[in-house]
Amino acid sequence: MRAKFDEQLAELNNTLIEMAGLAERAIADAAKALVTQDTDLAEEIIAFDDRIDSMENEIENMCLKLILRQQPVASDLRMVSSILKMIADLERIGDHAGDISELTLLLADKQYIKKLEHIPQMADAAMKMVTDSIDAFVRRDLKLANKVIDYDDVVDDLFVTVRDELIVLINENPKNGDQAMDFLMIAKYLERIGDHATNIAEWVVFSITGTHRKHQAASL
Repeated sequence: MRAKFDEQLAELNNTLIEMAGLAERAIADAAKALVTQDTDLAEEIIAFDDRIDSMENEIENMCLKLILRQQPVASDLRMVSSILKMIADLERIGDHAGDISELTLLLADKQYIKKLEHIPQMADAAMKMVTDSIDAFVRRDLKLANKVIDYDDVVDDLFVTVRDELIVLINENPKNGDQAMDFLMIAKYLERIGDHATNIAEWVVFSITGTHRKHQAASL
């Protein structure tokens, strides 16, 4: 019985890694499409979100079958329930990549008011957080999970930098306002991706320790 459970759990982990890889690809391609104003790529990312949604449903079904058929012990149940939480965040990451791509389409025929520098840096930082959070789960690496949580400050600081630069551009020329607001929304979506990666890392910590910092804080 235990051997069968371990086999199914390994399959579940592999599928989770695959879904995370799709989310990382969506972030990378969304940033690339934005910088290069590649409308074909942007449209691909929007359509690609359906594949991420499908994987969420697949993993959810795998988790529920594992719980119902294998009757896992407390530590295993904690791991499976953590995966259920994590895939919800991965699905939202895919949504935000699609949101960025929709704005890319709106901006496609316009000359950008500034060279994009910090927004691609935000995308790189967000991708690192997603990659490291899943690596931490697979390797049961509590130290790495906590590093991801701390690294969210990098994304937040970059958001502030982008916001401040856009405010300056609006003050210099009010005609920059509409495009500046679009870029601010893109930066906000990337900040949210960082938040979702943080959520994943927090569920990794819970899966290992049985303690979730936000839930624990709420009960104090």
